[in-house]
Amino acid sequence: MPTLRKIKQDASSHPVTAPWKLAAAALAGASLTMGGLATSALADEYPEEPIEFIVPWSPGGGSDTLMRIVSNHIEPHLGQPMPVINMPGVSGTVGLADLAERKADGYTVGQVHDGFLVSHYTGLTPYNWDDFETIAAITASPQYITVNADRGWETFEDFVEYARENPGEIRFGVTLGGVPHLHGAMIEEAEELSFRYVGFEGTGERIRALVGGHIDAAMGDIASSNQFVENGDLRFLAVGHTERMKQTPDVPTLKELGYDNLNLSILRGLIAPAGTPQERVEVLASAVEAMAAEEAFVTTVNNAGAEVQFMGPEEYRRHLETLDGTVERLSGNLQQ
Repeated sequence: MPTLRKIKQDASSHPVTAPWKLAAAALAGASLTMGGLATSALADEYPEEPIEFIVPWSPGGGSDTLMRIVSNHIEPHLGQPMPVINMPGVSGTVGLADLAERKADGYTVGQVHDGFLVSHYTGLTPYNWDDFETIAAITASPQYITVNADRGWETFEDFVEYARENPGEIRFGVTLGGVPHLHGAMIEEAEELSFRYVGFEGTGERIRALVGGHIDAAMGDIASSNQFVENGDLRFLAVGHTERMKQTPDVPTLKELGYDNLNLSILRGLIAPAGTPQERVEVLASAVEAMAAEEAFVTTVNNAGAEVQFMGPEEYRRHLETLDGTVERLSGNLQQ
């Protein structure tokens, strides 16, 4: 009678796999399948707790106002609340420096806008947009080329012609080293103009100076400037958005006027610490996309003087790459 060892040897040499090997393989396969299901289940459970939302600006400002609207509307689409944590300081760089050091697990995100790139190239922060994972763009605040109505410029063409004939004469109000300064430099570059920049801390201060005639032109927006335009104190010459704004249907876009690459809008979006798992980034982006289609959200954003402009992770990344090249090219003009 053959021994058990002999039976195993014979079976092992047979082209048909031994029964205990089939059983072991089946068990291993089941284990792998169960492991895959467990991994999938864990992924599907994200997020399991609230996600901290770092807004690197003080309460009450434009970014804070718009991001609190995001915070108030995203929970039904995300399944968890996303409370705002204000971390102001140094032109929005303090809060994002904190975000960069957070655990890359999808439970902390931050808000960023174009000014962060300006801060990087003017030396305020070593961090730049590509030190983070892009999630989505959310809102755009189109900026208007705004002038004192007493100057007599009726159109953007009038403004450009005067600036070309009188280099350095137009007093252009900006936040030195900030987004308004960048936008002024972009206009200068587009038409080879030269402005005399006057610095102000914020939009409100800048627009009050414009109304008072202390400066000639500035970048304004609906929230800060429209009432003065309606009163006849100021005039919108053009808007740096992709299409005319419903609040100002008679104001042409710069694109209409032939400036295809002159996009003067403050785009706000979400980013996460570098290394955040891509599947979690996609969960967050999908929630933002669903929220962006919600009528109540759109209305509330519009009432705050901004537009909903959704971009997914890759589109937003491409936008920031393009903007990065512009800011780097013009950064020497912003260090004044």
